[in-house]
Parts: sequence; C-alpha cells; structure tokens
Amino acid sequence: MPIHFGTDGWRAVISDTFTFGNLRMVAQAIADAVASEHWTKPTNGGQAEGVALSGGSSSGAYRGPQSKGPERIVVGFDTRFLSDRYAGEVSRVLAANGFVVHLAQSDSPTPAISYAVKNLGAVAGVMITASHNAPRYNGVKLKGAFGGSALPEQCRRVEVYINDNEQQARGPNLMDFKKARDLGLIQKFNPLPAYYDHLRTLINSDVIADNPQRIVVDSMYGSGRGAIKGFLQGTGCEVAEVRNQMNPGFGGVHPEPIAKNLGALASAISSGMGAFGLCTDGDADRIGAMDERGVFVDPHKIFALSLKYLVEKRGMSGAVVRTVSTTRMIDRLAKRYGLKLYETPVGFNHIADYMMSEDVLIGGEESGGISFKGHIPEGDGPIMGLLLVEIVAAMNKPLHVLVDELLADVGPAFYERTDLRLSRPVAKAEMTEFLTKQAPAEIGGFKVNEISQRDGVKYIMADDSWLLIRPSGTEPVLRVYAEGRTQEMVKALLGYGEKVAERVV
Repeated sequence: MPIHFGTDGWRAVISDTFTFGNLRMVAQAIADAVASEHWTKPTNGGQAEGVALSGGSSSGAYRGPQSKGPERIVVGFDTRFLSDRYAGEVSRVLAANGFVVHLAQSDSPTPAISYAVKNLGAVAGVMITASHNAPRYNGVKLKGAFGGSALPEQCRRVEVYINDNEQQARGPNLMDFKKARDLGLIQKFNPLPAYYDHLRTLINSDVIADNPQRIVVDSMYGSGRGAIKGFLQGTGCEVAEVRNQMNPGFGGVHPEPIAKNLGALASAISSGMGAFGLCTDGDADRIGAMDERGVFVDPHKIFALSLKYLVEKRGMSGAVVRTVSTTRMIDRLAKRYGLKLYETPVGFNHIADYMMSEDVLIGGEESGGISFKGHIPEGDGPIMGLLLVEIVAAMNKPLHVLVDELLADVGPAFYERTDLRLSRPVAKAEMTEFLTKQAPAEIGGFKVNEISQRDGVKYIMADDSWLLIRPSGTEPVLRVYAEGRTQEMVKALLGYGEKVAERVV
C-alpha cells in the first residue's frame, strides 16, 4: 500500500501498513529529504558538537549530511502500542545516516517535542503518534526546524524519496542502538524542563498563584499526562488527574477531547475532585474543557475566551487566524477589536503559515489545536489549558459564567459535528462541484448568502449560521459541521448536511 503524508503526517493501522519495515523506509526517506539541499535549515541554533561518524550503516551507502558537522533531529513518541519501540527504530535509521538524534526518554506531548526542535537548533523532528485517532492506528508527525509541522513541500519530498528508494531497491541504513548511543549519535533527553521554562514566559504564574484553582485534568491516557500538573506545581493549585496511566488501548475510547468521550472527566467533577476540567488528546496538541456543571466547553469557546482575554486584559494585538470549520464568534470579536482576520483550510499547518509570516495574536481550529503570540506555530493543549486556568483566576469567575458572558456578548453560537464513516474515498473535487451546483436557496428558513470552497463546501446563512461538508484529511470519514444561532438551526443544518452528504457518499 502506498505511503502518503496527509494533513499532519502519515497514519496507518498497526501491523497492517504501520509496520517496522515500512517505518524504517519512511525514516530513511526523512533522512534523505532532510539531508537534501531543499530542506529548510534552522536559523536560531548551532550545530551539534563534532561526533565521530565511524561505524557506518548496515545496508546501502551512507547518505547523510557530510559537508559539515552532523545535524540534530529530535524524536519523540506518545503512549500508543509500541510507540517507544518505533521511536527507537526511527532513531537507529537517522543515526545510521549521520544525524545526531535527541530521543525523548519517555512519552511526551507533541508540542514539547516541537519546541525542543526549535530550542535545540535541530533541523527536523519526528513524533511517533496517531494523535486523536483510534487505538489501532499509529503514525509519524514530521516537524520543521521552526518548531511546527513540516511544510507541505517537505512532506512531498519525503514521499518522493520513499518511492525512489523503493524503485531503486535501496534499503534503509540501520545502526545498532547501543552502538549509536556509545558514539553519541543517539542521546536521550527530557524535553519538559525547557518546555516549562518557555511556557513561564507566556503564562502568568503570579496571576494563577494569587487565585489558585481546583482543577481536574484528563489526559485521556495520552502523552499529555502530568504536563499541566507539572507546570502548576508551586502555584497553590490543586490538580487531580484522571486517565493518566499508561494504557495503549485508551480504555476503548478514542483519545479525542469531545463531549461524548469525556465521561470520566464529568464523573470526576461531579464527585468534587475539582471546580472545572481540562482535557488533552492522545498527543496533547488539542485542548477541551468542562465547567463545574459537567458541561463541555468546546475549543470554539476556548478560542474566543482566549482572544477576548489577550486583547482586553493583556492589551495584546495582532492578526487572528481560524480554520474554515471554526466559530464565527472569532470574526465578530476580531471586527470589534479592529484586528485582521484570516480563514484557512482545516489543518494547523495552514495557521502556522500565517504565524511564521505575519504578526499573529492567536490562531486556532475547531478540533482544539490553538496557539498564540510568542509560542511555536503549533497547536498546544497544555499551554491553552494553562491559559484557561489563568483566565479563570484573573477574572475570578466560574468557567460557566465566563462562557455565558461570552455567548451573551458575541453569540449565541451552537455547534455540532457529525462524522460519516466511508467505505471508499470521496473525490474532493467532484464532491465540491456537486455540492456547489446543488446548493440550496435556503436552509432552516434562512437564505444561503455565500458559498465557500476553501476546504470542502461551506454554506453561510444570512444570520451568520453555517454548514460545512468536507472529507477528513486523516481518516476515511466525511465530516459535516454546523454552527447556528439556535439549537433548532443547528439541527436543520445538520439534517440537511447529512442528507446531502449521504448522496455524495
């Protein structure tokens, strides 16, 4: 089966396509791509100290960087089945190609690994994770030197090398793990201390310490476990953790922080373990929350609350970037503050493009990937959870009150998403053409004012409600999103969307 890099790397079913053999091929292609002259090199850090490159590889000719000292690559992994072993295999291949590999000593949040890439002046990063996908999946996220997801052209270059190496019957270079350790080509490290030091420049610990909170953190058995609690040590906050053990099966629940998956968090709050809850996904690049009543606070509201706080309380400014599937409350706030607003296709890599080229205050997407000024161009669950703790502490109001005030101010806004499982892929171009030609004059009694084809097809109503239909970039799923000013409008939008989507399928 061909190996393709999607919206955020390569994901596949363990023991089906995601095998040690295929992973070594991918790692070799990454080594080849990073060693090529077309790869974007780091500009904020030095090279690794001189390391002997004797020992070579066990197959094929050495193809790593030779013109100067060895480049660094950071490798991390999550809590999925065999992720630590997969990370070790990737490290062996990269070391055999002459790279100095900084391998995380234990499972770590993706944003901590991404920050380490930038902080260490590494040329790239590899994170073994399938993020929020089902337990049977694993995957590879590729990171650029800037500390965010690799650029699309970089991912395409990896695919080119995968195909070329296969056609030329070139096997991956491979070095014994212990030998690579002895040579200093694989160096284990803890990414969290430097990550915490960086977060302290962005999160006001004094504000939190002045009004410490009682919090429940649900890491959904993912690699965000312990991250938020670790940062809050010494602030006076009482942090209880649930689903923070090692469980590669995720307790039979997809590690995606959406309402239907958070029964454990709701139970913890109702039993008095904390005043409100925070949740991160399988690799902790997404955030969700729950108020003291056990009501899910989705990323739309977290994004809007954060934007409001950063502008009104911190006095910050800059452009605002949101994906096509994210609430239009963001638009209304940006207009009020006189901030430039950009809409992008789904995928944080599109937000990252703006964060690297413009003065961006905050960028985010409906799935929970959010980041703000001063941080890496990457969705980060722990930092957004910590910012929410700061907001609650600074405003000295319960989370549900802050949400109610937000909705009274720039809402109302009700949101739902339905995922239709596909038996076969949907041709995106054909789907877009069909849905555009079949566009209705109205839905739910409101006129369709605008049709967007930025990513899938989005119908925007006269009352600012909207319906979006698009195929997922990471799963065999057709997603139907709806935001309305009333629950009745959301139901009307979803009902229409599901009916039309089934015709497409």
